[in-house]
Amino acid sequence: MHLENKDSGLASASLEVELHQTSALASAGQGGRWPRRPTTRKHNQHQEDLSNNDLRTNFSFPSQAPGQRSWIPEHKEFGSVLTEERSHSPLPQVTSSSKDTGVTENTPLLGNSSPKKGPQCMPAYPEFIVPEESWENGLTDWEPTCLLSKGMAGLEKGELPDSAQLRVPLSKLRHCVQLLRTAGLFVFVVACSVLFSLYPDQEEFWQLLAISPLESYSANLSTHKDSALLQVDLAGALVAAGPSRPGREEYVMVTVTQMDTLSPWRRRPPQITQNWTIFLNPRRSEHVVVSTTFAIQSREAVSISIRASLQQPRLVPLLLAHQYLWASTAAQVTIAAIILMGVYVLIVFEIVHRTLAAMLGALAALAALAVVGDRPSLTHVVEWIDFETLALLFGMMILVAIFSETGFFDCCAIKAYQLSRGRVWPMIMMLCLMAAVLSAFLDNVTTMLLFTPVTIRLCEVLNLDPRQVLIAEVIFTNIGGAATAIGDPPNVIIVSNQELRKTGLDFAKFTAHMFVGICLILLVSFPLLRLLYWNKKLYNKEPSEIVELKHEIHVWRLTAQRISPASREETAVRGLLLGKVMALEHLLAQRLSSFHRQISQEDKNWETNTQELQKKHRISDRVLLIKCLLVLGFVILTFFLNSFVPGIHLDLGWIAILGAIWLLILADIHDFEIILHRVEWATLLFFAALFVLMEALAHLHLIEYIGEQTALLIKMVPEQERLTAAIALVVWVSALASSLIDNIPFTATMIPVLLNLSQDPEVSLPMPPLMYALALGACLGGNGTLIGASANVVCAGIAEQHGYGFSFMEFFRLGFPMMIVSCTIGMCYLLAVHVVLGWN
Repeated sequence: MHLENKDSGLASASLEVELHQTSALASAGQGGRWPRRPTTRKHNQHQEDLSNNDLRTNFSFPSQAPGQRSWIPEHKEFGSVLTEERSHSPLPQVTSSSKDTGVTENTPLLGNSSPKKGPQCMPAYPEFIVPEESWENGLTDWEPTCLLSKGMAGLEKGELPDSAQLRVPLSKLRHCVQLLRTAGLFVFVVACSVLFSLYPDQEEFWQLLAISPLESYSANLSTHKDSALLQVDLAGALVAAGPSRPGREEYVMVTVTQMDTLSPWRRRPPQITQNWTIFLNPRRSEHVVVSTTFAIQSREAVSISIRASLQQPRLVPLLLAHQYLWASTAAQVTIAAIILMGVYVLIVFEIVHRTLAAMLGALAALAALAVVGDRPSLTHVVEWIDFETLALLFGMMILVAIFSETGFFDCCAIKAYQLSRGRVWPMIMMLCLMAAVLSAFLDNVTTMLLFTPVTIRLCEVLNLDPRQVLIAEVIFTNIGGAATAIGDPPNVIIVSNQELRKTGLDFAKFTAHMFVGICLILLVSFPLLRLLYWNKKLYNKEPSEIVELKHEIHVWRLTAQRISPASREETAVRGLLLGKVMALEHLLAQRLSSFHRQISQEDKNWETNTQELQKKHRISDRVLLIKCLLVLGFVILTFFLNSFVPGIHLDLGWIAILGAIWLLILADIHDFEIILHRVEWATLLFFAALFVLMEALAHLHLIEYIGEQTALLIKMVPEQERLTAAIALVVWVSALASSLIDNIPFTATMIPVLLNLSQDPEVSLPMPPLMYALALGACLGGNGTLIGASANVVCAGIAEQHGYGFSFMEFFRLGFPMMIVSCTIGMCYLLAVHVVLGWN
């Protein structure tokens, strides 16, 4: 290994060590030889050939001529001289090449002896045993180095080092674990595929009925011996939950009757009757499908009857279907929970990619549905996928891919750097605030599609780590999306519910109530973000001078460990080298401290840096930029007007697709495949698999079970404290559930549960506080995990495409504490407004 100094470090002059007197005594006693130490044979032979001159080591200084020698007086210490020399010269570099300029020194540093003849010296970078007051993370960083040096020393003795002995079993163990993982997943997939193929699709046969107060429907259903549940589906002008109009209830009663054969001593077994009430919708043109399950108590025949209770005599058209299930509700919920837990294990420990984990979970859920007797057909599975969300993602990805070709994102990054005046934390706060405000009026997925490329380019310009900044942005995007009725899908679902609209929960009232709470949450979230990032290194990599200094310390310490304390002279030299390392450690600690302080300080050269960046990063195609701005502005404006103007009959997905087609025509794209390569296909496939997984878990009654248990807990609380307990339970159950499952099906399931709860005369709870609690928990709970919100997955996918992907645990370390604090602030706001002030 060659040690050189290209600029001005230590080089080819000889240095007389301060131990001249000691070495003279050793020379008289040992014939002037350098004390033997366990190195290579060539090195020992060369050391024995040294003359009886003074003990010296060869170095050179850049200010001297190549052949000039420099001597250090005996009264000066070795470490002080080297430290003094460093103060007048930049950092040296260590390289294995001998072609560069400067004096090169051959040394048996890593067990390689020099083939050249002539005087040799010890390398100037020794190994160091870290003291207690070492610089930050020194021991952790240099432990592998110590193991390496010990291993090389063993090789010099002809022994196999311990690290090499451990490396082979570890590699074999890692290979075995990989094989077991692959084999286990393959067996699991094959088992699910076999189970799914053994059961046929359960096609529902709908029967048309017409009932009235005077005419009811009754029929005997054939039963199966091993059935556990009877699922009954009704379709028509129905309401999923709650009466259509208070005081004017019109409903349909479904009664299931079965004989109880568990009492053989009775002459006539008693009948088991189970009732189900469905309220009618006054809008007769609407078509809603509702379903429920009845427990099968015996193997006797089951009879079903349907009758109507109306204000006026009329016929009510209905569609009826039924099927038998082989597993009870508790068993289905247990299976669903195990599947969901397995998916999270695959994602958290990164056993497979999150897209493949979602696909495996969807396959397992479909196999479970097939086993319980509710296997869906391929058409039904495709209908479970939310193509509006996929179309929105695809269209916006096309728009952003073309937009990035103009250099607009680079200019936005430079502008943000200029506005922040070179200060990192004000710039991060400004980006988070802009993301939160924009997501309040746009969908948070669209916001992250626009912000992620800009943030990545800005971090690359400023040498920051994009991962930490992106995680902070997406968290504030989810928080800001909860401020309005159109910012997040759960809010849209709540406001668009017709039953809630009848109670007075409209767009303006919902937004005004949520906006105040979100502002309070944002005021607390910004200091919390700074606190969570207090000890995190936001810079992507350290400056070159610090990297070189760390490398120099590493080589000095390695050399010190190479010196065997076989004699007093070698022990003294080792101590001198360790003193040099301590001086370099102190210098490194100072530079690291000043470097970390620069994160929160203003860059004094920000104006000069801005001018250089503006010269380097310019708009590459102004005509294309104008076209992109026009199309994107129209798309965003249509997004906003879609919630207010009833004449626009376009969903968000259609708007994004049409905007992408317009821009493809205006940009005159010929090589279409280049644009398609910029689309995050893995993210789209993940969402498709996630939709199937969540719908299958809903068919397994997992989401319904969570809602029912929440309602039971609220009913158990005393009436005086019921509203307080209801708000707290709904907020935290919604937040935790939304961090584990998609918040869209959870919100759709919880709305009828909370409606029934508020309209139950035994509970007597106001409805608006429950809906606000549901909205806050469902929106803020998305920050709990990486797959808790759609914006999280989109941001992670785009970052991964740019080479800055972050893992589940990296997001969890920041997102989960932010979710806990934000939900706590939101809960306190709701309790203060609805319990203390009584704003209901």
